[in-house]
Amino acid sequence: MFGAIGIVMVFVLVFGGYMAAGGKLDIILKSLPFEFTMIGGAALGAFLISNDSATVKHAMKDMGRVFKGPRWKHSDYRDLLCLLFELLRLARTNPMALEEQIEAPDTSTVFGRYPRIKADREAVDLICDTLRAAAMNYDDPHQVEEVLEKRMEGNYHTSLHSSHALQTMADGLPALGIVAAVLGVIKTMGSIDQPPEILGKLIGGALVGTFLGVFLAYGLVGPFAAKMQATAEEDRHFYQLIREVLVANLYTHAPNICIEVGRQNTPSHCRPSFSDLEDALKDLKQEAA
Repeated sequence: MFGAIGIVMVFVLVFGGYMAAGGKLDIILKSLPFEFTMIGGAALGAFLISNDSATVKHAMKDMGRVFKGPRWKHSDYRDLLCLLFELLRLARTNPMALEEQIEAPDTSTVFGRYPRIKADREAVDLICDTLRAAAMNYDDPHQVEEVLEKRMEGNYHTSLHSSHALQTMADGLPALGIVAAVLGVIKTMGSIDQPPEILGKLIGGALVGTFLGVFLAYGLVGPFAAKMQATAEEDRHFYQLIREVLVANLYTHAPNICIEVGRQNTPSHCRPSFSDLEDALKDLKQEAA
């Protein structure tokens, strides 16, 4: 929602201010298709040259996150804490039942109650791999925490590839705008014998290239890259919560304490209240009974 509002504001205020100051759009509109073809085409080509197919696909997919925002919402954090509570309770009361759940999460009744989390392969693998390691007595909390941290750091850097690629494109757009402007000046010099009114339009058309490169870089592509990075950083908290709860479990704290550790480490705007989480856990206990 805010992304769409921002784009509208950029266009309306830039071009509206230009027209309010007495500027005319006819020169811009006449030159825009050709300048955009040169600048946009060169930027897209450079983007394809500098990135592999996986990064390109990832960037296209992440474009939607500029408007949708982070993947994980407030209710997802509460559901994650409930899921972890169920698994930790099984680990303490019925290790064999836990093994059935983590060895086949696709058919797990516990994971099945949380379809959004179950659909995220990285979250499921992170939970199952850590619980499986604990079941094999690989239970040094410091070692496990270090392994989880390295794993999540690698995943986080992978999630930033698309934003870095887009930011690189944004950094190059002003220079590509200058290239288009120089070509416009070359074209103008070929018509130097024309009257001033024609030369003025040709020079104005050439300057559209400089304007378009800077406008796209700082008004659209750069902000898109920044938003994609911000959403990746926001979603990172979801996986950090998994780490906090599972490491607390290795210190043999009670499941309720482990879940409270996770709740306290959840970002404030996504953190479920104590009473809200307590009610959700009570419902789980009643269903189990």
